[in-house]
Amino acid sequence: MMTFTGKTPLMLLLTAAMMAGCSTGLNYGTSDEVQTTEGMATSGLIPAATQTDPSGGFVTPVYSAQSYQATRLQQRALQQAHQQVPAQNVNHYVQGMTHDLIANMDLSRQQSVIGVTSFVFLDSPLDRTDLLGNQLAESFMHEVHLFGLPVVDFKTTDYIRVTPQGDFTYSRDFLELQQEQPIEYVLGGTMVQHQGGVLVNARLVSVGSKKVIATAQSFIPAAVRDALQHSESPQRLLLKAGG
Repeated sequence: MMTFTGKTPLMLLLTAAMMAGCSTGLNYGTSDEVQTTEGMATSGLIPAATQTDPSGGFVTPVYSAQSYQATRLQQRALQQAHQQVPAQNVNHYVQGMTHDLIANMDLSRQQSVIGVTSFVFLDSPLDRTDLLGNQLAESFMHEVHLFGLPVVDFKTTDYIRVTPQGDFTYSRDFLELQQEQPIEYVLGGTMVQHQGGVLVNARLVSVGSKKVIATAQSFIPAAVRDALQHSESPQRLLLKAGG
């Protein structure tokens, strides 16, 4: 420690004051830096769960399974919000109707062979349908098979037709199909156009007695119905400018 008297030269006093000021400034600077880092950690600016490189490198946050799942759900919700196709399709509503049909069935009839037919519109000829009616039949065939019930695909021929366009085993020509099928019950139904979609009535009917064994109903929204697209492109007229 330095001691100053009244006889100490002025230059020496100024030098000592400058040395003391520099030392104080260095101490204050270190103190401020430590305090700022602690304040950031306390205020939450620095994540509590982090893996810090001891060498002073990059700080990697530790993500938990909950945070990852929440992020994926948020991304999925945003993706569905921007999709034009609805998140649910025809199969979603067929699943519910199939559950209702099986619940209404007698357990003794659950080993009977079932044939699934196309759904038709209630106010149109019963021998005509559209893409939705055929897709309902395909979806019901899949769901009934998943329940373990015997299903017969009567559109299957006894041969495979090999052509340059592909190999085919299905046909809608009744002359190419077996006249007798081991079908005991038929699953089909009707459709009714609604302002907001299509009302579907499904039922399981005995071929021999024509008795209704089980029924189910569901409403398919218009957005789900309109999501079905035909494989054939519509006819378009091309306009040509006159010369």
